[in-house]
Amino acid sequence: MKFHVNRDVFSEAVSFVVKLLPQRNPQPILAGVLIEAGDEGLSLAAFDYEASARTRIEATVDEPGTILVHGRLLSEIASRLPNAPIQITQDADGEIVLTCGSARFTLAAMPVAEYPAIPEVSGDSGLVPGDDFSTAIAQVAFAASRDDVTPVLTGVQLEVTGHDLSLVATDRYRVALREINFDSGAVAREESTTALVPARTLTEVGKTFAHSGDIQVSFSGSGDREIIAFTAGNKTVTSLLIKGNFPPVRRLFPAQTEHYAVVNTAELAEAVRRVSLVLDRSAPLRFTFSDEGVSMDAAGTEQARATESVDATLAGDEVTLGLNPQYLLEALGAVKSEFTRVTFTSSENANKLSPVLITPQTSGTPETFKYLLQPNLLLR
Repeated sequence: MKFHVNRDVFSEAVSFVVKLLPQRNPQPILAGVLIEAGDEGLSLAAFDYEASARTRIEATVDEPGTILVHGRLLSEIASRLPNAPIQITQDADGEIVLTCGSARFTLAAMPVAEYPAIPEVSGDSGLVPGDDFSTAIAQVAFAASRDDVTPVLTGVQLEVTGHDLSLVATDRYRVALREINFDSGAVAREESTTALVPARTLTEVGKTFAHSGDIQVSFSGSGDREIIAFTAGNKTVTSLLIKGNFPPVRRLFPAQTEHYAVVNTAELAEAVRRVSLVLDRSAPLRFTFSDEGVSMDAAGTEQARATESVDATLAGDEVTLGLNPQYLLEALGAVKSEFTRVTFTSSENANKLSPVLITPQTSGTPETFKYLLQPNLLLR
């Protein structure tokens, strides 16, 4: 093998394919990046049996061939090379030689024959706008659980119904839901299609394809090897779906919203950040919503105490409740509007605290982002 390639293009391509690889892979072979040089340029790919990333870039190929080289090392080298074309060759001894200007690196070649086949996706597909999809992922993925004890809660549930795509995530204490348009072609799907995607993988997809125009979303496979693919331009990311039944959290969202408060999003977020400084990590923050606004009261250790109030408009009776300040801040960051509506829901169980519903305060447009947060029990 021998090829020449632009340094910036090559560095960006290697960085893209290694992003989804775990920092520590139990199988050393999966730490490699597969590089294929042919008539159409270079193809780079990485795969760890759960997620894969592939891209194709232009290059001058003198001798076609395929090599496998340690991905993160190659990425670090490529990002620090001088501003000059890169030449990569594989010598007679099998070693990979990279030269760029006066810099020269010799890297060990990994056995290509032992590398698993990169998954191909050819099932049902549709298009979503890259910027909307990226925003939707950012608004939902943070609510997924980080505890691997319950794998289904570590994912984001994607559901396509007709010309709509919804994203839902929960960790039992909160639920985030966002809906966007899904272009499934001339005919809308009659049956819904669902895919439970690992939140970590989906977050990287959102970052990678944020400015990529339309993204093709494809569903494929069956049984234990169901996968989903995201393609934009010359890049593709695939992910193995999480097996299991996602909890039916949609039914938790209330239909009636007559008891609520409206508050400036930025003002409330800044106040919460300040007041919660005195709280222990797991302690709730006391909120009182009244006709005079919303007041916050925090009592921490070492007799530290903080209070603050911000303006709010209340419809209904005064409410006092405890909320996890970090969970609330993440919701306020996802609202994406100047004002936030905090709705106080009702429960049929008088002994159970009812969740609060957090949505953007907008007029005349259907709500596409919803966030349910379970209050904490106040002990004082």
